[in-house]
Amino acid sequence: MKFEPTKYTLMNVADGHTLNDAGWTLTDSESPVPSLVRAVYQNRLFEPRHLRGLYKYADWLPIRRTLKHSHPPVTYKSKGLAAFLGLSDLYITFSGYWPKIGAKMETCTFKETEAFSVCARRSPKDKHILVVQSAGNTARAFARVCSDNDIPIVICIPEDNINDLWFLRKLKPCVKVLATPHGSDYFDAITLGEKLCKDPRYLAEGGAKNVARRDGMGTTVLSAVEKIGRIPDAYFQAVGSGTGAIAAWENNLRLIEDGRFGKNKMKIFASQNVPFTIMYDSWKAGSRELLPLTPDESRRNAEVILAKVLSNRKPPYSLAGGLFDALTDSGGDMFKVTNDEIVYWMLQFFNTEGVDIFPAAATAVASLKHALDEGKVGKDDTIMLNISGGGMLNATKAGFLLKKPDLVLSPDLPFEEIVTKVDKLF
Repeated sequence: MKFEPTKYTLMNVADGHTLNDAGWTLTDSESPVPSLVRAVYQNRLFEPRHLRGLYKYADWLPIRRTLKHSHPPVTYKSKGLAAFLGLSDLYITFSGYWPKIGAKMETCTFKETEAFSVCARRSPKDKHILVVQSAGNTARAFARVCSDNDIPIVICIPEDNINDLWFLRKLKPCVKVLATPHGSDYFDAITLGEKLCKDPRYLAEGGAKNVARRDGMGTTVLSAVEKIGRIPDAYFQAVGSGTGAIAAWENNLRLIEDGRFGKNKMKIFASQNVPFTIMYDSWKAGSRELLPLTPDESRRNAEVILAKVLSNRKPPYSLAGGLFDALTDSGGDMFKVTNDEIVYWMLQFFNTEGVDIFPAAATAVASLKHALDEGKVGKDDTIMLNISGGGMLNATKAGFLLKKPDLVLSPDLPFEEIVTKVDKLF
């Protein structure tokens, strides 16, 4: 059966101005203030379709086609961790590789949801080379999806995070990896990608501004509601950029409009890894604007944290529709978690649920314990815990391959020199 592209328009969150998607629209050029645009789908009802993998949620994904080898998040009711924490209604949405429960994301991260959505938003006739910047997991997900579906891409990642580029199969030549030098951070990778995209041959993926990225990540909430039958009371996730938490909030609003799953706004509880806590610090200060953080401080903090992927110093926190608005509108909060806590909850999750999880996911588990201790959630609340990555021990039993950078480039190089060097890779 031929896939029919999803029908939707775009809305400026700041002022409600609507516009059509020109194909890769990331912002509203007429917006009076910085703002995300949000997809408004023709089908206002949440109705999973009879399509494979992630694309069963196609009615709420801004896509033109489907791609090979996608898998959705899997939600199940917790017994082990729930009992350990004394919770009666804890649901875990697991994105990773755990065939026992039907979870089959080979890259072991919920970043696959955004990669399969973003890449499916592009027209197959588009000849641009996609550019994605990442602190780790996003790079692995986009590399795998683009390799499997023959989509040319350049991935920019800090060299210190290059060990996150492990794969079960060799990547095709359409995937090229640029690394910023040792001691650099995610923002340096972002800067490198932005310079490359000044050349018209290259297309910026767009990060949080890309509705396909957010709505792909928002499928975690759709998975939970499909399983639970209602909107949860609370949602927990660790955040680097906050894009996944924003996406959860947005799909919550769509589900309220549907009306069949409740009218409540689930409280968004986001968490960061000490000492990289720029959003936590800003939120606790009551500030919409991010508190100052110098590049040197950012790089030092990024080196220290165990959850390396939670290290974006320029996240979509302040703009209209960003994380500040998601937390405020939902009545949510932020927590900070130490490296020691992360190690503890990685072990406890394995002991109680039977699968390994990544440090970022353990950050979310630790924040759930904080919320319980502080009385911000109740023992009988319906809670969704977004386990954003796990199952690496299952996925890599037969071994894995590490992808080395094709180039190591300083983001301080002139634009022309960066483009010249990258052009030679293709």
